[in-house]
This record gives sequence, structure tokens and C-alpha cells, in this order.
Amino acid sequence: MRIYWFFLFLSIFSLIVFIQSVYQSVRKKNSYQKTPFLFPLGIFVWGDGVIVGLFWFVIGSIGFIYQDTRSFLILFFLFWLVRALGEIIYWIDQQFSSINRNPPERLSGYFLVKNDSIWFLYQLFWQMVMIGAIYGLIKVLK
Repeated sequence: MRIYWFFLFLSIFSLIVFIQSVYQSVRKKNSYQKTPFLFPLGIFVWGDGVIVGLFWFVIGSIGFIYQDTRSFLILFFLFWLVRALGEIIYWIDQQFSSINRNPPERLSGYFLVKNDSIWFLYQLFWQMVMIGAIYGLIKVLK
């Protein structure tokens, strides 16, 4: 019965995030404004929330209607697998791009390396997330 409340909360929260993301992205032109409080949903900037917020709303609603925890976990791990792969590609591209969209000194963790090697630390972080997602997916499917 507790999972019922989790799915309900996820659906409502994600719908609010989606609406706020559309508002911030379209009306306020803040698509690239960081949203660290939404990181657990895979939403890093308001623009992400337009798609990802809607995704979690649909997934939460399906979970709420069918009370299917296993399917939710499969989708959860698949989401993080794909999201991590995208981030890995993004940070690899950043390393070799002449366009610097992410000045190293503005990134969390810069204090560790004090140079542009922060980009490959981000890449490695996302590789670890991808490993965790693959492991979780295997465990759920077993």
C-alpha cells in the first residue's frame, strides 16, 4: 500500500515539475538554468524538465494505476542507463570541443583538480552511474 503513495507523489510532483519547466523554459527563457534540487529525477536544467518531468509523470501514473513495482524499477534503471550514456557522450564531446560550454572553474568538483580534467571526472562519474543502472537492471530482471 505504501507504493501507492509513492507513485501518487511521483506523478503529482513530476506534473508540477513539468509545468514549472515549461514556464521557466518558454516564458522566462531559463532553459539552461541549473536545477540541482531535481537531480534525483535526472533533471539538471529547466529544459530537461520539459521532457523528463513528463516522462516521470507518465511512469508514476502507470505505476499508480497498475501498482507494478517491478516494471517501475525496470523503467527507472533503463532511464538512468540511457541518461548516463548521454552524459558520458556529452562530457567526452566537451573534452575535445573547441566550444567551451562548461568552463572548468564553474563546475562542482573543480577544487579537486583545478583544470579542465574535471571534464573527464564528470565522464567517469557518469560511467559509474551507468554501471549502477546496469547492475540494478540485471538484479530486477533476474
